[in-house]
Order: sequence, then structure tokens, then C-alpha cells
Amino acid sequence: MKVTVSGYYGFGNTGDEAIALAITRELRKYGAAPLLLSNTPEETARTYDCDSEARMHPAALLGALLRSQVVLSGGGGLLQDKTSARNLTYYLGVIRLAKLLRRRVVVFNQSVGPLTPEGGRRVARALRGVPVIVRDRGSLDTLEALGIRAELGGDPALLLAPTPGLTRDPRRVIVAPRGDVTDATDALKDVVRRLRAEERHVTALSFMPDHDDQAAHSLGADEVLSTRDPQVALDAIAQSGYVIGVRLHAVILAAASSTPFSGVAYDPKVQGFCDDAGAPAHPTRLDAAQLTDEVLTRRLPDWTAIEDMRLRAAQSFSRALNR
Repeated sequence: MKVTVSGYYGFGNTGDEAIALAITRELRKYGAAPLLLSNTPEETARTYDCDSEARMHPAALLGALLRSQVVLSGGGGLLQDKTSARNLTYYLGVIRLAKLLRRRVVVFNQSVGPLTPEGGRRVARALRGVPVIVRDRGSLDTLEALGIRAELGGDPALLLAPTPGLTRDPRRVIVAPRGDVTDATDALKDVVRRLRAEERHVTALSFMPDHDDQAAHSLGADEVLSTRDPQVALDAIAQSGYVIGVRLHAVILAAASSTPFSGVAYDPKVQGFCDDAGAPAHPTRLDAAQLTDEVLTRRLPDWTAIEDMRLRAAQSFSRALNR
């Protein structure tokens, strides 16, 4: 069985590449052959040892769908028009084309929203009759308001595992900024200063080097780790005692590696994940003293809730493939 996966792949975003890594691994467990639609298909094919086609090339896209029996839209936060209406047009277009070709198409472990009223109407029309699996309860509520029934799954990256044999240092803290959330970056500089004063070793983790490196270097951390490799990011997080994430997948990989975390909710998807995981989430204009205290006391999330999320993520593959 060939399964085409539509997402934000091949753009150098470690979080989305973590989703790609997890999805390709899990699909193979079911005997399925993944085909990723990517911005850099040759690199994606090498990285994940799978078929890949150019996401914006009409003939390549059509050929991928024609060769597939199942099309997964996701994971990630694809169905939103906060960044631009063009993104929503593209992802809904892939869904419509797959439906037109009578492929089984599934909205797969996405966060849905934020949506403008017009964006909401477009999503509601496109998803009629489509199985929908979302990764957080906030997306369930968003879709319910649009008259769309959905099931709760989990982010596929929760299924990734750190390299065996790593040693955790409870005094090491990972801070993962986002380059365009400048008010959070300014506040995190104060958090880093406070943590270093308490003799914590702080690593600034850049999840999207072209986008986040400047913010990571500005924090005043002990070191900066800039990577596009989700396994490198996951292993660094697994060796730390706490994670502060503006990037969503910093906190998701923390959950995957059983590392306590706090999120900075620049977007509802970060708030949604932290709410579901029983972990603290802060506004971008955060209270540095409060966040520092969470790190120093190693405030724990709800590990039972996270294990439930992991189980739902694993089970979502059989539901998506109709197995």
C-alpha cells in the first residue's frame, strides 16, 4: 500500500521533520510505503529512505496521488489561515484532489486553527465526508463549531525515542525560541540570566536554523545547538532536566523523552498541547520569575495524560489506514 503524506516537509523545520520521521517509521510497521510531498524531495527521499515528490509541482503532485491508495493530510498545523490564506488553499486543494481521485483521504493528527470566519467555512466544506483525527482537544472544539466530527489522536512525534544509553543531567536546561516571537525572546533572556545565576547550564536550541538562530544566539545561553535533525534535538532534550519551548515540538519531544517542560503559547497549538499534557503554558509576555521557579522546582506534567496521548498517536495509524 502506498500512502502519500501532505505536510510542511523539506523546509528545514526540525519539528515537522520529527513528524515525518515518526510517520514514515510507523507506516512501515503496517507494511505501507510512505511517499512524502516535500519542498526538497531528493533530500527528503534520502533522509527517510522513501519516495518523495515536489509538493508544488502539479504533475508530481498528481502522480503521487494517482500512485497512492491513502492520502494523509498532516501531521502539523496545516489547516489555519493565520500565516496566510495561500497555505490553507494549498492543503485544502490536496484534500479535494485526493477526494476527486477517490483516494482514501484522512486529516491526520493536525491542529486545526486559528481560522478566520471565511477560512472556517472553507474548511467545513472541504472536510465533509473526510475522516478527521486531530492532536489536541482545542481542535476538536474548533471543528465541532464548524459542524465537523473529529477523533482525538496525538502528535506522531510522541512516538519517537531517544538514542539508548543517554545520561540525563538535571541541571541542564533547554530553551527553544522562535525567531518571529520577539516579545517571548526578550523575556527569555531574563529567564536564562536567572537560571545561569542558579548554576544551571542552559542550551539554546534552534529548531529552524534559518529562522531561529539569531534568537537562539541572543539569549545569552551557555551554548547554542542549531539542528535540522529531529534525532539530534530529541537526544539533547533527553539529556536535559527541563525544557522551555516556544517551538511546539520542543515540548512535544520533551514529552516523548519524559523530560519536564513549560510551553510559551505564541499559538493555540502550543496552549492546546500543554493543556492536554497537564503542563504549564505561558503567554509570550511571560513572567520570568514564575517560569524560572517552574524550572528550578522541575514542575512535572501529567505523565499519565502524556502516555494516553502517545497511545492515541499509535492507534491513529490503524484508524487512518482502516486496518
